[in-house]
Amino acid sequence: MSGPTVAAGYAATLVDFAQRSGASRHALLQAAGIAPDSLADHDARIPFERYVALMRAAKAMTGDPALALRYGAAVDLSDISILGLICLASETMLDAFAQMNRYGQLVVEAANADGGERFSLQRKGGALWLVDNRVIPPDFPELVETSFALMVSGTRRFGDTPFVHEVQLSYPDPGYGDVYQEIFRAPVRFGASWNAMRIDEAWLSHTIAEQPRYVFGVLAAHADRMLERIGQGQSLRARVEAAALPALHTGTVSAEAVAGQLGISRQTLYRRLKGEGTSFEQILDALRHQLALHYLAGCKVSVKETAYLLGFSDPAAFSRAFKRWTGEPPSMMKG
Repeated sequence: MSGPTVAAGYAATLVDFAQRSGASRHALLQAAGIAPDSLADHDARIPFERYVALMRAAKAMTGDPALALRYGAAVDLSDISILGLICLASETMLDAFAQMNRYGQLVVEAANADGGERFSLQRKGGALWLVDNRVIPPDFPELVETSFALMVSGTRRFGDTPFVHEVQLSYPDPGYGDVYQEIFRAPVRFGASWNAMRIDEAWLSHTIAEQPRYVFGVLAAHADRMLERIGQGQSLRARVEAAALPALHTGTVSAEAVAGQLGISRQTLYRRLKGEGTSFEQILDALRHQLALHYLAGCKVSVKETAYLLGFSDPAAFSRAFKRWTGEPPSMMKG
């Protein structure tokens, strides 16, 4: 299976939720190109693109544009993936947070900005923010909606103290801000510089430990084996992207260097990429295009800073590339 994947459980629970909301199970699976038996094992994998198609079909068939938010608020992570069970076996909320970074790929494979961790804790203005560093497709903010709603709603099983005090999102208002308020119960600002939630720091030391400690070890060992299988099943393209991301800003990412990281020769890299219908140059170009849209959306950084982060020699070279990608200069994204 080439390209990024998601846990079958992620799709299966979405199908169940959409069906309860009025959608036809058969029609949903047909629209997404998902075979019913491929969802029987929640640890199995399905292509990310089919999950996207499933989410869009679910929203259309239920007539609910806020379905991703409602789904995240209603579902239990333990029903989606072994990651949920690992979090419940963690000692504290901070420990669970670390496991989400460690095993998050078991739920959905995704590239993170600057090649770092999926989630980070950052201080800004004296407040503590939980930041989602995932590079989300510009036209699929549902990834953030579901993740944030799932985390916020999940904490409510442990008490009434609010986990989140403010939410900032990099994408424009989708038109159902009232549902955001209903679910997060906190101020929500769109068009921000990041996807982040200002959280109550007291939650980090909150005790979870709903399972004995030995259960954590058993679950973690199984999850490690699952991660290894995902890595083995990754397309070469995905591995090239992961290897290139951390050094992209240097402007010196080369096929030789990436091939060396992957333990293969430059010639083998080119030959295998050709077999996947792509090339090293095309992958690098597409990765820069994707990241450019991410950085510029919601005025995250300036055009000049974006050019640097993507490894362009100067802003003019970046502007030419951006116009080739989109037909418009990057300044149009900053308006």
